[in-house]
Amino acid sequence: MAEDWQLGGFGLYIHWPFCAAKCPYCDFNSHVARRIDETRWKAAYLGELDRVAAELPGRVLNTVFFGGGTPSLMSPDTVAAILERVRRLWPVANDLEVTLEANPGSVEAGKFHGFRQAGITRISMGIQALNDTDLRKLGRIHTAAEAMAAFDVARKAFDRVSFDLIYARQDQSVAAWRAELKQALSMAIDHISLYQLTIEDGTAFGDRYRVGKLRGLPDDDSAAEMYEATTELCDAAGFRRYEVSNHARPGSEARHNLIYWRYGDYAGIGPGAHGRITLEGRRHATETHLMPGAWLSAAERGSGESLRMALSPVEQAQEYAMMSLRIADGLDIERHARLSGERIAQNVVDDLAEMGMIRQDGSIIIVTNQGLAVLNAVIARLLGA
Repeated sequence: MAEDWQLGGFGLYIHWPFCAAKCPYCDFNSHVARRIDETRWKAAYLGELDRVAAELPGRVLNTVFFGGGTPSLMSPDTVAAILERVRRLWPVANDLEVTLEANPGSVEAGKFHGFRQAGITRISMGIQALNDTDLRKLGRIHTAAEAMAAFDVARKAFDRVSFDLIYARQDQSVAAWRAELKQALSMAIDHISLYQLTIEDGTAFGDRYRVGKLRGLPDDDSAAEMYEATTELCDAAGFRRYEVSNHARPGSEARHNLIYWRYGDYAGIGPGAHGRITLEGRRHATETHLMPGAWLSAAERGSGESLRMALSPVEQAQEYAMMSLRIADGLDIERHARLSGERIAQNVVDDLAEMGMIRQDGSIIIVTNQGLAVLNAVIARLLGA
């Protein structure tokens, strides 16, 4: 009998923690370092791959994702060594997707051809805005012209190139966002990620917001209009919303992220990387040491992992619900019941459907565009929280 994780697949996440500069809105585990001993880091990643593969042998690997930080700062030789080891350790899917995140300031034509030769099949580029004024406000170190040039380099080297934009920025109007998104969609190849600016604690933006110095943020009504405009314009351009913030032409969805959202298994390697792995029929949450130096030293001693915790059936069901309700595939009530041992109350499903927040198709619950705007509330109601 197939294990639950096989319904989502198996992926590998590799975190490169270094950036050229720290963006003020970013709450990812990223660090600026003047000198990086890449030979030492490469050896640590290879050792961690060996450790993880010994616990998860024989699985077909569907995806690899190099995230960060800014993985495009890595040497193509390091990426090639990692992917060579990956292919030696696991059987890989015929259509293995290997994504590398890149920032426009780190894009060089020669380097990108090196990444392609190393085995990268897809680029995800953090452009964030298409005008210099807003790029400066976001703390980005590239210009709009540099972003366009980097995107041209990437699409000449790779068939699959995605990029990110942030909206609901300071002093941004709905009309300005519509115009910018139309420009972005005219550039896009097959995938685009569109994130509403969120102010996170522990970031420079969070500090400014707390003392009243982050001015010009759109009000809730304007942000909601931008969200609605995003769906409207992407649909019209043939980019279907398949997840809250992600739009793609049919068949071009980011397969690695779908492993998360479909609640498959994924191993996390590198500083601050999280994972979900099933061992002897039970799913475990894993974490690694957050600080780069601490992770590197621990990995060299035999394991960069800092936490491993078995998840209860209820915790697994909650995680599955929170992930699956983000995507157009929706949540399978029967799968949720197998995980939790309890069924979602049908009267709650009916009430949410009557309000237009969800629709039910057999055993599948799919959140509507109206429901996605208040997704946390919908999830809380379904789970009885």
